[in-house]
Amino acid sequence: MYGVKVISAVSAVALLMAQMGATPALADTIEAALVRAYQNNPQLNAQRAQVRSTDENVPQALSGYRPRVALTASAGYQYTETITTGGGAPNQLSRIGNRGTDPPRSVGLTVTQTLFNGQQTANKTRVAESQVSGAREGLRVLEQSVLLSAATIYMDYLRDSAIVEVQKSNVRVLEQTLKQTRDRFNVGEVTRTDVAQSEAQLAAGKTQELTAESNLTTTRSNFRRIIGNEPSNLAPGSPVDRFLPGTLPGAVELSLVENPNVTASMYGIDVNYLTVKINEGALLPTVSLQASVQQSYEQQLTVQRAFGASAVAQVSVPIYQGGAEYSLIRQSKENLAQQRLNLETTRDATRANTVTAWGQLEAGKAQVRSAQAQVTASEVALNGVREEAKAGQRTTLDVLNAQQALVNARVALVTAQHDRVVASYSVLNAIGRLSPQVLNLATTTYDPSVHYQQVRDSWIGVRTPDGR
Repeated sequence: MYGVKVISAVSAVALLMAQMGATPALADTIEAALVRAYQNNPQLNAQRAQVRSTDENVPQALSGYRPRVALTASAGYQYTETITTGGGAPNQLSRIGNRGTDPPRSVGLTVTQTLFNGQQTANKTRVAESQVSGAREGLRVLEQSVLLSAATIYMDYLRDSAIVEVQKSNVRVLEQTLKQTRDRFNVGEVTRTDVAQSEAQLAAGKTQELTAESNLTTTRSNFRRIIGNEPSNLAPGSPVDRFLPGTLPGAVELSLVENPNVTASMYGIDVNYLTVKINEGALLPTVSLQASVQQSYEQQLTVQRAFGASAVAQVSVPIYQGGAEYSLIRQSKENLAQQRLNLETTRDATRANTVTAWGQLEAGKAQVRSAQAQVTASEVALNGVREEAKAGQRTTLDVLNAQQALVNARVALVTAQHDRVVASYSVLNAIGRLSPQVLNLATTTYDPSVHYQQVRDSWIGVRTPDGR
């Protein structure tokens, strides 16, 4: 009766095992999926554009060192009439006058160069450079987030597809069990209760199968959203423990140095410190030099042409500007103090995240070992219960419960293997090393410094380096 052959789900479970042998030809790998996410994720590409936009802050700040040149020109029409009284014979009034029209024209060029402005230009340039560095760290944060999401959804699909196979296998076994129970009922070996129990377990198994398929459909949609293609023929995913420090203290120490959230906060302190200096520079004198030349024609009837040139040095010393400048200084000092406290908060959060991720990784390793032992024991138990049922020592319900226990054990193993791999990526993310360079991904790494060098010293031009 209970000699039903167990339809093994080992093939499905093995989808998640890193120790598998050769993968199928043309199988998609987790590394290839990470490359596609790194290259094509729209959110990541948008952040790269944001970094390129931030690069332009530097040439804008450097413009304070450069001269300002203005060309002026004018042309028009002028009518002039003058009448004067002049001397003549006694008691005789004489009138002398002239009238006429002329087209006055002029062209001039003015060059203004700031010589000193309280180091505001220098500090604004340093602020812009720190903003660029901070934006790059923000890009690293998003890169790591996208890569972690891609690795997670890849493993999610492997897990959910394996669970679907486990549930399908379970339904096939339960269908055979129900068939044999009905046959035994027809010959009077079991009661109607045994048949009902088999029917109920089969219905529950089908429900679990449908739930697993629904979860897989959702995961497939998210796979397409994050990685950019439909999943097909996925190869096993393996942990990235080889890129991790050997100990938890080493991981924590590394995270406080390399985590992009920490380094971005450090650059934020630089920006706020230099903002204080910029606002203090508003209290210092400003020295500028202005040179101009102007050529005029027929500005008056009696003057046909005139030329003028000048060079003027100007010193402006602020005395009092309503007090706003002092308020800005105080405000920027408070912002600096806040940013320093934010750095401590970020460090604490980074330390906690690293410890948490490390603990999840260690727990995941233990869970895989435990789940593997659970599957082995459940298989032995199920075979034993079936043999005992043949001898009349076990009931149909005992067999069904043992079968469900095996299914649960296989699902637990699939989930544990999934969690084990994802946890290793999470630790790499927490310490700040989840990058294409560390993972040795076969892709060209986006280098934000290329665009920065292209625009940093640009004096003119409205086209972006890529030709837009």
